[in-house]
Amino acid sequence: MTQAQAFSLQDSNDQDVAFPSGNPSVLCFVKEDCPTCNEIMPVLSAFYAAYADKLDFLLIGQTRDGNDTLIQRHGLTMPILDDSALKVSFAYDLDIVPTILLVDPDGEIISEQIGFVKADWQTFNDAVSKLLGVAAVDLDWNALPDWRPGCGSLSADPVIHDRLRAEAENSPLRARRIEIAPQDDEFEFMYDQGFSDGLPTVPPTPERVMRMLSGTRRDPQEVIATVPPNMGDATVEKIAINAVMAGCKPEYLPVVIAALQAACTDEFNIHGVMATTMGASPVMVVNGPIREQLGMNMKLGALGQGNRASNTIGRALRLTVRNVGGARPGGTERSTLGSPLKFTMCFPEWEERHPWDPMHVERGFDRNDSVVTLFAMTSGPALIVDQTSRTASQLAGSFGLCLEAMHHPRSHRAADAILVICPEHVDTLVRGGYSKADIRARIQEVTSRRALELAEDDITSVGIPRDRLDQMDEEAQNRRLPKFASEDNIHIVIAGADAGKFSGAFHGWAGGKIGSVPVSRKIGD
Repeated sequence: MTQAQAFSLQDSNDQDVAFPSGNPSVLCFVKEDCPTCNEIMPVLSAFYAAYADKLDFLLIGQTRDGNDTLIQRHGLTMPILDDSALKVSFAYDLDIVPTILLVDPDGEIISEQIGFVKADWQTFNDAVSKLLGVAAVDLDWNALPDWRPGCGSLSADPVIHDRLRAEAENSPLRARRIEIAPQDDEFEFMYDQGFSDGLPTVPPTPERVMRMLSGTRRDPQEVIATVPPNMGDATVEKIAINAVMAGCKPEYLPVVIAALQAACTDEFNIHGVMATTMGASPVMVVNGPIREQLGMNMKLGALGQGNRASNTIGRALRLTVRNVGGARPGGTERSTLGSPLKFTMCFPEWEERHPWDPMHVERGFDRNDSVVTLFAMTSGPALIVDQTSRTASQLAGSFGLCLEAMHHPRSHRAADAILVICPEHVDTLVRGGYSKADIRARIQEVTSRRALELAEDDITSVGIPRDRLDQMDEEAQNRRLPKFASEDNIHIVIAGADAGKFSGAFHGWAGGKIGSVPVSRKIGD
């Protein structure tokens, strides 16, 4: 037999009722909007009239207003205990109401009925009479249906259940809890407190955070990273809180965790990325099986709105950097113009749509690994329109000409770029026998300019300073300088719809030791 859980509740007369009392007891859990609960009220009233002076008959309702309604609707003389907090229903692990229990004087549950099955309730009636040594209640059982299904207990509602679990267990949640007044608008409150990026955020209630934490096996108090500029410790719990606010599902959490790990490395330099007046922001590219598992969009509109996984994962990273690290506009974030990339930018590579190695394999991972790669980008995607090139050489040349304008046509050898090639352009390149390496080489070829052509002049002072150029010998002045310091600075991914010859490019922030280096992290559990 199972031991019944002890509790204390107020009844409808505002009297405290403690269980167990040392007497035999009947516990019956009901709720007002359950048709079966209403149908059995005459049975419960008969039980109460016959047995109440011989045992503790405790009718337990799950909503305060609903309890009053039941009393008025059925003319009940028996009080109803108020379990509107649902803690007792949770402790008894209820799935269905009505649930009726017979408990002996030692607190052992000796009979349980769930829902209404007439034959079982007749057996229950006999069990009560046997325990008390009295005659069973004489009811017109023929007037009752043979069975009626019960309704779901409110304590089993997924949202409510998570809250109850967080309260009942030794909760893993340790973040500071902020209480707001009942009349406060929780969405406006989060705006006022500066938790938001300017768009509405989902309130991170304990139950939502608990549900988010179910997406990982990591300890909620594990410190994933120290986030500048405030050097805040980003625990799994705090990342989960921001993932809730961003609108993530629990299964997205491992991607956000891996992305934050990548962002907070010295190589990526998230503080510099967020603080520069140039307006840089992380761009996330996801590779591997997790793309399909999360339903990420790598096809039509891959870089835009409409996909929950892509949009909320990117947003969760930025909210974590903002709320844990303190990188906020007007504070340490000093972007001159800002950028839509500051809200979110995360997308997967359509690995299956091309014959080349996908990005994560190029970066040293196994093809079956799920990987997130972070880039510090200042703008994009800038559209590359070429609907007429029929050869791979022409098309890759178009890519180069468009990329030459990155930052400024005369600014060479300064940063990384992401080239996002659409499927129709992929087909042209593949027909021409081009690899990713060939594309990079062609871009470097068509963007190569003599130092003389990159010098400051009457048109612009951007470029090689005139006094520096004058110090060069003729050979140096005529040396050709490609747009990028290395082909490794050109990162190529494939995404987009099958129809449309429109590729795109993200323009990077400063590279190397003075700026940011792309960082990849394997996505774990």
